[in-house]
Amino acid sequence: MNFKQFLGSAALTFLVTLVTALVVTFLWNFFVHNAGRVDWETSFILAIIYGVVFPLSRSLEKK
Repeated sequence: MNFKQFLGSAALTFLVTLVTALVVTFLWNFFVHNAGRVDWETSFILAIIYGVVFPLSRSLEKK
């Protein structure tokens, strides 16, 4: 996996994780706390971590 493929995979993983975390935190806060808020901090932290770790582990697995 070259650097361009790694960046593409990292960006895609980041976006999917960010959207998923936003929806989950919104629904959690809506149903549990009766407040329709999104936890942006948690969503971005998860997206950044998963956006780097998953593509990196895939590229190291192929070697």
